[in-house]
Amino acid sequence: MASGVTVADGIQQAYADIKTGMKYRYLIFHIKNDKEIDVEQYGERDAEYEDFLNYLRSLGPDQCRYCVYDFEYEHTFQGTSDTKKNKLILMSWCPDTARIKTKMLYSTSFNYLKEALEGIGKCIQATDMSEASYESVLEKCSSSDRF
Repeated sequence: MASGVTVADGIQQAYADIKTGMKYRYLIFHIKNDKEIDVEQYGERDAEYEDFLNYLRSLGPDQCRYCVYDFEYEHTFQGTSDTKKNKLILMSWCPDTARIKTKMLYSTSFNYLKEALEGIGKCIQATDMSEASYESVLEKCSSSDRF
């Protein structure tokens, strides 16, 4: 592996718990000791998107993370009523204010996590809160929906 970072064994079970078990709303991953991607935080199923954003804010301006979020939204097809949809999104959260070394480590390790998580609906790279906002994620998720 180019970055030398591996994916922890427990990632697969945590991902299964959110994907098929619908046990959590979101998962936050961090790179532990510059060597291994591991779960840092589990978001309860009844958590709101704002709770997720608040966690990212609480990390401070120099911390990067990966996140899986079970994103639910309303989608309107022409001539039909609103349809509730959901997509599993994988977000790379690397604030512009983070240290270059940290951003490089997270950037080069992203694909290893992505490959380990089969069935991701959308990948999003966010460098500030506007790119991680509900509206921005909604736009990216719904842009690939059929009309």
